[in-house]
Amino acid sequence: MRVLEVDPAFNAGVGGAVQSDGVVRTDAGLMTSDDGVGAASAMPGVCHAVDVARAVMTETPHVMLAGERAVAFAEVVGVETEIDLWADRTRERWAETDPPTGDLAAHLQWVRDHFGDEDADADESADTLAGATADPHDHDTVGAVACDGDTVAAATSTGGRWAALSGRVGDVPQVGAGFYASGAGGASATGAGEDIAREGLARHAVELLERGADAETAATLAIDEFDDAVPGDAGVIVLDSDGAAGEAYNSPAMQTARSVA
Repeated sequence: MRVLEVDPAFNAGVGGAVQSDGVVRTDAGLMTSDDGVGAASAMPGVCHAVDVARAVMTETPHVMLAGERAVAFAEVVGVETEIDLWADRTRERWAETDPPTGDLAAHLQWVRDHFGDEDADADESADTLAGATADPHDHDTVGAVACDGDTVAAATSTGGRWAALSGRVGDVPQVGAGFYASGAGGASATGAGEDIAREGLARHAVELLERGADAETAATLAIDEFDDAVPGDAGVIVLDSDGAAGEAYNSPAMQTARSVA
């Protein structure tokens, strides 16, 4: 996960999406099958958001920290802060926009005009930005699910979605939406964050494992049912407690890799 967070090709850490005030903010969540859970959100200048989420899980009695106080916590636990999270492609794309100025009302109107348009034509992505070219990196959130033979862990890290209102937090750090794990296995999800949060996509995929589905079937059914319920794109990776993996998505593509230790 840390390798992916520093890779500007992905929308996590360096190369994260830019919010309406011109700031990149990162989110991450982590859960283990032995009931460990931690999340951190809305963190400017933090590349390794998943490290902060892990520290929330191991060092506090809480589930999530957010904003400036999450950044301060990151400093205390030794996670580097004040990192330049811009990539060349995000600088170029931001330079082509007309960012909002003024008060929150002005930002809100700008977001309404530039955030994902669910009424876009059928041959366009539902996440095409008004007046801008859709960027496949907008959904390049990174996630991983692993098993050491005893414990399953699921983690997801993101820079959010392009042109969101400053301070917006999507599905990634929400337990059951962007990540989930239980004794049956774990799941990490990415895509249209508002829809994923409404549907609890990662939790649903794990529920299917708990009902007896294998990993591939759980991933496929979770995406099929998501596709029937909402218009947004999504993808999910699933790993059961025996180490069997599955994946499914309804977006044009999703990059995945599998490794056996």
